[in-house]
Amino acid sequence: MTDQPVWQPSASREHLKSRAQQLAWVRGFFAERGVLEVETPVLGRHGVTDINLDGIAAAVNAAGVSGGWLQTSPEYHMKRLLAAGSGCIYQIARVFRNGERGSRHNPEFSLLEWYRVGLDDTAMMAEVADLVCGWLECDRPDVLTYREALKTLAGIDPMMITEHDLYQYCQQWLEPEQLAGMGRDDCLDLVMSFKVEPLLGRGRPVFITRYPASQAALARVVSDDDGYPVAHRFELYIDGLELCNGYWELTDPVEQRARFEQDNRRRKAAGKPEMAVDQSFLAALDAGLPECSGVALGLDRLLMLKTGAGRIEDVLAFPVERA
Repeated sequence: MTDQPVWQPSASREHLKSRAQQLAWVRGFFAERGVLEVETPVLGRHGVTDINLDGIAAAVNAAGVSGGWLQTSPEYHMKRLLAAGSGCIYQIARVFRNGERGSRHNPEFSLLEWYRVGLDDTAMMAEVADLVCGWLECDRPDVLTYREALKTLAGIDPMMITEHDLYQYCQQWLEPEQLAGMGRDDCLDLVMSFKVEPLLGRGRPVFITRYPASQAALARVVSDDDGYPVAHRFELYIDGLELCNGYWELTDPVEQRARFEQDNRRRKAAGKPEMAVDQSFLAALDAGLPECSGVALGLDRLLMLKTGAGRIEDVLAFPVERA
């Protein structure tokens, strides 16, 4: 005798209704601001080089295309639209990240991504606050730099701590042999995950800004007041939950190529497969990406906050186990 499959949705009708209201709120928000809704491929020819993201490969064989990837984000395709003159755009996308399953993660999830031509990261944070705090009816966020957050909540200065002292600090979570293959940013991620993030946004939302340049991803880099290179990147936290990741976007195609190459060197060193670089995206940067800021916001997590849900499956009709 075999177990019967669970066919019912994991989300209640009340939470499904709240999702529909959320989508209407988002579309109304951007309609008022004249931001164009777009759609880009869920299935693309390329994945991403980011060492922290694992894509899901697809077996495609059509029209001369062999293989492909379910997209971890619509970013590259949306930036191709920006380079082609689309103006300010947003998208409510279904995206995929392999190996991600937990109380806050599902391999397939809903991502709101938008780009505002002519805005820097400070102006973009204000718009993120308008959208999120308007929907949640909560206080507007405080702002802390990455360095301030780690100094205050973890008691370390991420810019000045030696690698030896950082490894020693991280031994409260991992054994020395587990830390042996980890780099500086890997250790800082441990500090953020275990010591800092759970305390962020308690009582009031908070933006974390000015990440180390080594964590810039696709953001531009400047020097802070002490001469340390930092990224024009921000994340929003509410009740210990990371909601979004935003950048004042890098527009330099030469620097972007160099970062992709660095990503693949890091992937190789970590024993991960190197990823083919999306040449169409780089060609769009060569043609000219307008000055802009962009942000990606997890709609499922935002819905968890709105409904008080404790696990992501409480707001999903069919999580991966029931899909």
